[in-house]
Amino acid sequence: MADRLVLLGKNPTARKLAGNLGLSLPPTLKRDLGPWTDRPLEGVEVTVLLGPGAALAEPVARCLAEAGCSPAVGPGEIPDAFARQAQAWGRPARNASGAEAAHGIVFDATGLRTVDELRALHTLLHERVGLLERSGRVVLLSRPPGEAAEVEGQAVQRAVEGFMRSLAKELGRKGGTANQVVVPHGAEDRLPAPLRWLLSPRSAYVSGQPLHLSTTVRGHEPRWARPLDGKVALVTGAARGIGAATARALAREGAQVVVLDRPGDEAHAARVAQEVGGLPLMVDLGQPDAPATVAAFLQERFGGVDIVVHNAGVTRDKTLGRMSRELWDLTLDVNLRAVLRLHQALEPLLRSHGRIVCLSSIAGLAGNVGQTNYAASKAAVAGFVAAAAPGLGRRGVALNAVAPGFIETRMTAAIPVATREVARRLSNLSQGGLPADVAEAILFLSTPGASALSGQVLRVCGGSLVGA
Repeated sequence: MADRLVLLGKNPTARKLAGNLGLSLPPTLKRDLGPWTDRPLEGVEVTVLLGPGAALAEPVARCLAEAGCSPAVGPGEIPDAFARQAQAWGRPARNASGAEAAHGIVFDATGLRTVDELRALHTLLHERVGLLERSGRVVLLSRPPGEAAEVEGQAVQRAVEGFMRSLAKELGRKGGTANQVVVPHGAEDRLPAPLRWLLSPRSAYVSGQPLHLSTTVRGHEPRWARPLDGKVALVTGAARGIGAATARALAREGAQVVVLDRPGDEAHAARVAQEVGGLPLMVDLGQPDAPATVAAFLQERFGGVDIVVHNAGVTRDKTLGRMSRELWDLTLDVNLRAVLRLHQALEPLLRSHGRIVCLSSIAGLAGNVGQTNYAASKAAVAGFVAAAAPGLGRRGVALNAVAPGFIETRMTAAIPVATREVARRLSNLSQGGLPADVAEAILFLSTPGASALSGQVLRVCGGSLVGA
């Protein structure tokens, strides 16, 4: 069901009238659902701000130059790293001497160690955020607090996250986002892929989120255009909604997609499979023999699998006192037990540099009235990701979860209208997300360049005011 306020906000006359009346309409978000390209930031204005002791000039310079960007860099003289990359890629950097308008701002806060140095967040950003374009991006780079030698340094690095989350709420009024990348020593070369993605329109509904990089999973040089060429992907619950959008996104970037859904949804699954050039597979994951059936299919057809997306899920909402044991068991069987059993069957088939993405939910992180069963299952999925990721990482396989917020799907369309309207507005961006927003996050986590992320839960919730 379409959000009428979002549609109204696309009309300049309506937006002006609402402003004159002291009302606000949800911002129009800029999205990019086309194929990935080698130079997504070509012609895009990006300002790089280097705080005291900034340590990531080299990887930031390389990332932006390789992505086609000629950044404005400041304060002070442009570091040699930007000059070297400008020469290598033909993307000259210029001095950010004033408060230039920009689509994106990258702030390197890795060197902040004292309360006085923390003032740089205000000094360098307070004039520039007002000039950020609509649907603009701010990305803050920091170190894990535990890497600082002094207590004050640890506290200051932790302050960056609080600053980021609050800034995200302010930018949301114009469709902008703020996010953070935490880069430990030794993971600097893993920065380009997350930075590219967070600066792009593909992360339109990700806001207020910290991404923690690591070197747990072996990395290799990413391919930016069609990064999934030659990969085989399995998407469960792929006949509709987020699953179908995910199948389309993975196929768009080169993957051969197996569209798995339950018997009874053959028509929808066949339609999606035909659209993406994939194969339908009708299996009830609640059946004991389902994992063996799926594993045998993948082994016979492809000799293994590269990407597994555990998307299939159900809701059976009742307050705990009214919830039958059957509703509890069904929800846990589909949302959790099926994931664990399917993972066990498919783990031996995962090829080198494999990727697994599970669907959690902000309901699992924050809880929800009438969803004790659903929240328990989705919190357990996040727990599975955290527990299993280290062991898989030693094989070069990355395991993560995506936690959607309010997404415009058939499920949310069935919510009572008053509840639905409240849920839509409880985010930085004052609107629900689209299935494609979740699919783009899953796609990113499925690419070779996302090797720095494993064991994490990435919220795709527009900076929801609900939960952590």
